[in-house]
Amino acid sequence: MQPRKPSILRRIGYAEIACVTLIALVLLVPVFATNPMVFSVTNQIMIAVTAAFSVYIMLRMNLMTFAVPTFMALGGYTVAALGLRFGVTDALVLTLAAFLVPAICALPLGALVLRLRGVYFVLVTFVLTEITQLALFETPSLSGGSNGLVGIPPATFFGITMADNAAVLQITIGLALLAAIVTAAVTSRFRQHFAAIEENELLAQSLGLAVWRYKALGFVVAAGVSGLAGFALVNMLMMAHPSSFSPLSSVNYIAYTVVGGKSMMLGPLVGAGVLVIAADLFAIKGEYSQFLFGFLLVVVVLVARDGIVGTLARLAERLRVRRPPPAAAMQHTLAATSEVR
Repeated sequence: MQPRKPSILRRIGYAEIACVTLIALVLLVPVFATNPMVFSVTNQIMIAVTAAFSVYIMLRMNLMTFAVPTFMALGGYTVAALGLRFGVTDALVLTLAAFLVPAICALPLGALVLRLRGVYFVLVTFVLTEITQLALFETPSLSGGSNGLVGIPPATFFGITMADNAAVLQITIGLALLAAIVTAAVTSRFRQHFAAIEENELLAQSLGLAVWRYKALGFVVAAGVSGLAGFALVNMLMMAHPSSFSPLSSVNYIAYTVVGGKSMMLGPLVGAGVLVIAADLFAIKGEYSQFLFGFLLVVVVLVARDGIVGTLARLAERLRVRRPPPAAAMQHTLAATSEVR
């Protein structure tokens, strides 16, 4: 008897489907909301989620990357240059360019950095981001230097100018949704390969797995997803500036993923939502804001080692195991009744 094939929902993953669905539902926010504060916070969350997906892809292979701002800058400055110097404003063309340019640049970079593991990989990706920001400041003819590229024309979608707050938010959510679909597709299709690399890279390689191929694939896709986040950030600010892609911002993207939970795709979404909202709330406290935000991070990491989503999933699994199924409970009751008789 041949084993039953898993359903398409199981093959894709329930967490992946739930994450894509939740981001799709966010498209309703610009339809019903009118408060500019709601638009601003939702924009921040969606950009944070998109960048965190890049970190999530790499963590599936046990690689913690600080290179997200580098690829965000490549995507963001590509969009800015196309708009300012070539008059390209079509959102579909800009989306394609924001994904492909960082992905193509990631190929030669991956040949260098993917040979490293552990702390060496972390260190090199962080230095790469430092070099990127320095290069942006020191090349005014290309990047505008310390002035950045300002006056970027608003994107258009099928001839419609997306200039107001609601339209900008729709583009940001659309980019986040595309990033979620790409992330879900890659991590679901190569789930076993990534898991083998995460568990023991040397053992996986000795068993014949082409580790380099899958690490390069993950790195290239993560770079393209970061480029989408850069496009969303530049489109929201209407300018591209080196300070928007600082090396320290990579710490935030890693925090979103780790706090939310790196074992499931819902983790970056939940972590970004919680921490972005918390940062906005704590900003009201003035000089205490950094302390409160740091204290929240420490508490979450200590209490929920697997992140918010991972811890909740583990608790739900424990409750499910402790609660016997109806058939087992009925048999236990009948057995106890017969003993009494």
